[in-house]
Amino acid sequence: MRPLRITIAQGAFLPVPPLLGGAVEKVWYALGQEFAREDHRVVHIGRSHPDLRDEDFSDGVLYRRVKGYDTPRALWRLKLLDLRYSMRARRVLPEADILVTNTFWLPLIERRASRGRPYVHVARYPKGQMKLYPERAILQTVSEPIRKAILLEAPDAQERVRVIPYPLAPKYLIELEEPKKVILYTGRLHPEKGVHLLINAFLQLMQSDLRGWILRIIGPWRTAQGGGGEEYRMQLQSAANRGGGAIELLEPIFDETLLVRHYREASLFAYPSLAERGETFGLAALEAMAAGCVPVVSSLDCFADFIRHGENGVVFNHRAGDPVRELANALGRLIESPEQQTRLRRSAWETARRYTLPQIANALIADFRSLLQPAPALSTSVHA
Repeated sequence: MRPLRITIAQGAFLPVPPLLGGAVEKVWYALGQEFAREDHRVVHIGRSHPDLRDEDFSDGVLYRRVKGYDTPRALWRLKLLDLRYSMRARRVLPEADILVTNTFWLPLIERRASRGRPYVHVARYPKGQMKLYPERAILQTVSEPIRKAILLEAPDAQERVRVIPYPLAPKYLIELEEPKKVILYTGRLHPEKGVHLLINAFLQLMQSDLRGWILRIIGPWRTAQGGGGEEYRMQLQSAANRGGGAIELLEPIFDETLLVRHYREASLFAYPSLAERGETFGLAALEAMAAGCVPVVSSLDCFADFIRHGENGVVFNHRAGDPVRELANALGRLIESPEQQTRLRRSAWETARRYTLPQIANALIADFRSLLQPAPALSTSVHA
């Protein structure tokens, strides 16, 4: 079969390679390189950055970069900047078979068949735009809850919706090792992520004998990086100071090799997200599972695709009247039972092996090819 011509056009606010983080940017950066390894022709378009050339060729992928923006606070401004960026990105689109994009506007303004079949990566809960996209656009997301949300907006899109999960890059798939007494959180430091709940839950646990456990929190806090800003960072630091050194609040780590070291050390991975309409998959939790961390997550539907309470992780009720106590109890039960930790971490580690980069890339390529098959000819036979 002939190689495919694949364009990946990412958003206005984070560059590729993912120098400033971003789960979507990280995933499609890895997928683009995997497509190229299989001899497909890949052009990857993203936001420009002072440390990156406007065009370069690396690992079989041609990268083109156009002016983007730091993430604004106001949603209306974010959409306006995304439109400006999408218009610039449109000018550098090559001819292609498939156009993958996670931008809001590009599927609306790019209608040329020569630029590829639109393959819209829905990385957030939809906000009314699904019914606006052309009928030839495929709507791909990563979890069952988002598929349902897409169909609520566009009920006639049933045949055009795909659920293909995020993959894990090979560096995350490490061998099981004996972990340390570390509870880890990695991700944006934003109120919707429930980081304040986690700190307060750990402080409650410190009233009992934690026997040397520490809480380590790593992630971007600046508004331009999707964080909650300086005020929220100071709020978290003030609470962490009450832990007397047992709570570490670290700056973001965008080097995946360094990040994996932290996953390797941790016994438990806490992800107490409160974003009822914000989370789509929870890639950080899956990355932690690949290293053998036991995930402790809120009861958002998106986690149900790969985390099963009591089998390969723990789910706590973040909607309870006292979610801090719920989370503290969930962590406390695990800390008190090394046997349960061992059983769950082995199961979590095995679950993560179902999400390898080649497996997910192959699923996407198969879907791309299915879209390019000619429609079956209509029968011209006449029946009596």
